[in-house]
Amino acid sequence: MSSADRGVREALLDAAARLLVERGYRGVRMQDVAAAAGVSRQTVYNEFGDKWGLARAVVIRDNGRYLDGIDRVLSEHRGVYAAVTAAVLFTLEMSADDQLKKLVLTGAGGDEMLPLLTTQAEPVLFTTSARLTEHALRQWPDLDRGALTEITDAAVRLTMSHIMLPSCPPEAFAHVVARMVVRYLGVPEESPAAAAGA
Repeated sequence: MSSADRGVREALLDAAARLLVERGYRGVRMQDVAAAAGVSRQTVYNEFGDKWGLARAVVIRDNGRYLDGIDRVLSEHRGVYAAVTAAVLFTLEMSADDQLKKLVLTGAGGDEMLPLLTTQAEPVLFTTSARLTEHALRQWPDLDRGALTEITDAAVRLTMSHIMLPSCPPEAFAHVVARMVVRYLGVPEESPAAAAGA
């Protein structure tokens, strides 16, 4: 993809994200996205196929930006417990402030986009789990890949569930997930105080 093509795609995704937040999925037309990006409607169809493909691309890009943040958060901690706690808190805080995720999760303007993070969430879930696993293996190469892959997927799904239906305060939930992860992996469980100072 050329720089010009990437520029058009990014402009379309920016416009679509803005319009989705403002109007909800039902209120966005491909023509509106094209006009906001200064291109023809056919260009939008050529790039994304249909409105669902466009919405999916917006969510996948948003998830990629979130994962860039997670990479930074994980890298700031030496211990697994501290890193998981910080990553979960980062996820919950970012989700609370992310208007696009709120739109998808709450069904504002219709619940059409909810499957992108539930029943049709494979691109987001698989990408998230795989990237977290690879980061963890680079940072803690002694971890067992199979066990890490399993517990990462479970932790991601549990955190997504908590975002949609919180069961306890964010800090408490982050420590629940961290305890689950380190116990499954068989690595030392740090005290909350130690984790905070890691």
